Amino acid sequence: MKYPLRNIVLEKIKEVGNLSDNDLLSILDKGGVQITIADLNKTLLDLEIFGLVRVSWLTKDKRRIELVT
Repeated sequence: MKYPLRNIVLEKIKEVGNLSDNDLLSILDKGGVQITIADLNKTLLDLEIFGLVRVSWLTKDKRRIELVT
């Protein structure tokens, strides 16, 4: 059974807590989930619209991803 990418990304964020987008990409890669930056951006946007995560910029090239409680 294949889970939606949204659910996989949300589970990884819940496991770790607050993290950067680069850290999330490496965690997903270690878990065997091959995802592009564009797909990650779409997934994070969906999760942010649903009110599950908050994404903010740390630096020009780095974003912080945190769960909304």
